[in-house]
Amino acid sequence: MGQVAIEISIILVLLIANGVFAMAEIAVVSSKKPRLRRLAEQGNAKAKAALELAESPNRFLSTVQVGITLVGIFAGAFGGATLATKLSGALQSVTFLAAYADKVAFGIVVVLLTYFSLVLGELVPKRFGLADPEGIAMAVARPMNWLSRCVDPLVSFLSVSTDALLAVLGFKPGKETAVSEEEVRVMMQEGVRAGAFNKVESHIVHSALDLDQLPVRAIMTPRPKVIWLNQDDTHEQIWHKIVVSGHSHFPVYEGTRDRTTGFVSVKSIYANLAAGASVKLKDLMISPLIVPETQNVLQLVEIFKQTGKHIAMVTDEFGNIVGLVTLNDVMEAIVGEFPSQGERAKPEARKRDDGSWLIDAMIEVQAVKEALPGMQLSEPETSEYQTLAGLVLKRLGHVPREGETFTEHGYVFEVLDMDGHRVDKILVTKVK
Repeated sequence: MGQVAIEISIILVLLIANGVFAMAEIAVVSSKKPRLRRLAEQGNAKAKAALELAESPNRFLSTVQVGITLVGIFAGAFGGATLATKLSGALQSVTFLAAYADKVAFGIVVVLLTYFSLVLGELVPKRFGLADPEGIAMAVARPMNWLSRCVDPLVSFLSVSTDALLAVLGFKPGKETAVSEEEVRVMMQEGVRAGAFNKVESHIVHSALDLDQLPVRAIMTPRPKVIWLNQDDTHEQIWHKIVVSGHSHFPVYEGTRDRTTGFVSVKSIYANLAAGASVKLKDLMISPLIVPETQNVLQLVEIFKQTGKHIAMVTDEFGNIVGLVTLNDVMEAIVGEFPSQGERAKPEARKRDDGSWLIDAMIEVQAVKEALPGMQLSEPETSEYQTLAGLVLKRLGHVPREGETFTEHGYVFEVLDMDGHRVDKILVTKVK
């Protein structure tokens, strides 16, 4: 019985050795080379050895297969030659099995060896290898390198044979590919599920990867929503628009808005006033940056970095100004919930801190009635126009000029901004 226990122990050792080879194989193949390379650069000798194995798969896999094959042969031969014989002798004492004792004993040994080979020699070790591939790869790297040198002639022969057969089959090993964009997205999703990243980080990464496919027109502020300054505006007109809009930068035009001559910042105007000088837009402007609406946002970021400017006018294919884009728009596209172009272009009524309203003239009259308490317009009257601009034209009776006003149901409507012959912005204040 003692001899049987020794023989079983030998077989178990062989199966465990098979498991070590299987674990080493899956760990090295599954380990992330960038992580091993980073550790190796930090001076980790084990990581360097593991990286050598990962970058020489032909030699490493040949070594593993030699080891697994030899272990399998010894385990099978030892089990069949020893355990099967002893088990057959024990089955001889069973009357109805005596005639088939050798075959039954051999079958039982094969089934048991197969079961333990799969569990101890493959499945469990590979699960260990997948759980910590880099750590296990570093642990087994040096023993595997030593074993590879011991069986180097056989490994070289197998490697040459493998390469020759692949050449006959027309297979050409490709170069190692870098991590693809899709793989980064998948890794971020897996990281969110595992708790390594939060949803905000995943959203930022996904948005940043989309910048090269996102056109400037998708993030720009459309032309109807831009507050413009005429370079010939008076000091009062300039400050009125600045205070009402709340923006920090303004495009400046001469004649028509398609002739943008530059940008001016509120900071530069303040600095000019602090120095005691009068405000002259021509002296304070910086040259305009013009970008096409079809340009992608990633290219826009590069232009901002090269020029040092963080605001640009956007043109269509005919050279017409269609909007304005800033670095803040880019940041919104990355870190915020990015709205669609239609949502950005939707006219709005914005209530200011002093109780007045800054309203896009293209907003529907019904929305104005809902926003302004006490604002009443009859159905027959509203059937003549649909927008606030229509109401302004109806009340004034002509194409208005900037600064013109009229009173309606306890509110003063002031034409704040015109886009050519189109009413653009209206400032509404309650009659005191």
